[in-house]
Amino acid sequence: MIATPAWPPQSTPRLYVEPSLSAGEMRRIDGAQGHYLATVMRLRAGDPVKLFDDVTGEWLVVASEVRKRDVTLEVRELLREREVVPDLWLCAAPIKKGRIDWVVEKACELGVARVAPVLTRRAVVDKLNLDRLRAHMVEAAEQCGRTALPQLAEPVKLPALLRDWPAERALFFADESGGVPALDAMRARPGPAAILIGPEGGFDADERDTIRAVPQAVGVSLGPRILRAETAAAAAVSLWMGAAGDW
Repeated sequence: MIATPAWPPQSTPRLYVEPSLSAGEMRRIDGAQGHYLATVMRLRAGDPVKLFDDVTGEWLVVASEVRKRDVTLEVRELLREREVVPDLWLCAAPIKKGRIDWVVEKACELGVARVAPVLTRRAVVDKLNLDRLRAHMVEAAEQCGRTALPQLAEPVKLPALLRDWPAERALFFADESGGVPALDAMRARPGPAAILIGPEGGFDADERDTIRAVPQAVGVSLGPRILRAETAAAAAVSLWMGAAGDW
C-alpha cells in the first residue's frame, strides 16, 4: 500500500502574522512576507502555508490567489492552540549588536515569556533597536515551531526594575562574586521567576548590594568557568527550564 503523504508537508512555509486569525477568513499577505511566499517559495494557488498569531495558535491556510507582491490565503484549520509558556522572565543588560540579537533569539527558542533589557552602570550599550530585536524573535519562532512570542519590554534602569519587584516572583541573578549553585536554587524556588544577567563587566559592588536587598533575590553561580554575558543568559535559562520540568 502506498503511504499517504503528510499534510501539510514538513516543507510548508511558516510565518507569524498580525492580527489574530479566525477560521474561514481571507488573509492578504504583502510586503516582505508576500515577496517571500510568492517569489522565494514560489507559492501557487492551492499550496498550503502555516500561520501563527501569538493569540490563537497555528493555522493551516491555503493560497487562494498569488500575485507578484502579495498573496491571498484562506484560513482553513487550527492545527495547534497557542502553547502554554513557562512563567520566566529574562532581564539582561544590553550587550553589543549581534550578541544581543543572539540572546533574544535563544530566549525565544528556549521558551522565555518576557525579555526585559536592563540598563546597568557597566553596560556598554544604552540604546536598543527594539524593532530589530523583535524581528529576530519572530524569525526564531517561525523557524523553531513556537506558537508564542516572548514579550519585549522597554529598556529600564536597574533601580527602577527592582523598586517594585513582584512579591511572588523569584529573582535569580548571576553573581560573579559567588552564589548558590543555580540548579539547586531554582529547584528550591519553584513558580514564577526571573533571571537577571549583567553586562560584559558584570554588576558593580553597589548594584550587587541593591539586588541582594530585594527579598526575592537569590545570587546564583553558573559554574566554575567565566561565561560571556550571552552564554550566561542561555545557560541560566536552560537550567531553569530543566528545573521547572519544561525539558
